[in-house]
Amino acid sequence: MKLTLGFSPCPNDTFIFDAMVHGRIDTEGLEFDYLLADVEELNRKAFVGELDITKMSFFAYAHAAANYLILDSGSALGHRNGPLLISKYKIDPGNLGNLKIAIPGKYTTANMLFSIAWPEAINKKEYSFSSIEDALLKEEVDAGLIIHETRFTYDKRGLLKVEDMGEFWEKLTGLPIPLGTIVASRKLPEEVALKVNRIIRRSLEYAYHDSLASYDFVVANAREMDSTVMNNHIKLYVNKFTINLGKDGKKAITELFRVAGEKGIIPALPDRIFLT
Repeated sequence: MKLTLGFSPCPNDTFIFDAMVHGRIDTEGLEFDYLLADVEELNRKAFVGELDITKMSFFAYAHAAANYLILDSGSALGHRNGPLLISKYKIDPGNLGNLKIAIPGKYTTANMLFSIAWPEAINKKEYSFSSIEDALLKEEVDAGLIIHETRFTYDKRGLLKVEDMGEFWEKLTGLPIPLGTIVASRKLPEEVALKVNRIIRRSLEYAYHDSLASYDFVVANAREMDSTVMNNHIKLYVNKFTINLGKDGKKAITELFRVAGEKGIIPALPDRIFLT
């Protein structure tokens, strides 16, 4: 059985999925036709249920929950690894209402968290995540939300941190911050979705056991990222919650959706959102 699979070219995703898509592990009879794309592109594909299995932002999931279930393995959660709000100049975090904010996509979790923290800041402009630093330096916007590897490079370009959204979330809830997830189509038979879940975990465990095996695939898609940033990226976003959400991971996701729902940021969700 061949399934379509979407994930991003970011090091954490290519590290996770390398063994799975290159036949290094037992895939239990499943084959994967994979697509590498920016997470916001994957989000939009998920809205129409285009892919069988896909990476997506949690904000986007709230708008595509009727199509997908969240898998136990593959997600990005953690502590102190959330999006950062940065600026070229020192800005008072309590005075963002009239400022122009660059966001890395309407349906990114970064925008979701920002909307929870600053509902009054509605003057937003979408950029690709890799363009936000340049937009700030050119003064096209006043502040910007950065994600992925740019959190490791912004200060080298003279940009300043305004707020850490991970710290904001942890102060608010005491829980890890949910960032991105791997989902399976509700149209798949449950036994197939469970197979996929096992295969993703097996692929990740293989990557941990032999980190050099995925090196070429990670490097080839890392957008000319230097090795230190690449390795830090993997260490930050691949952790115990990636192997298995567990009770704490599911609690964090449920709480994110509860808070966003109470603020009217997301629509009502189906009763069942997790595969298991």
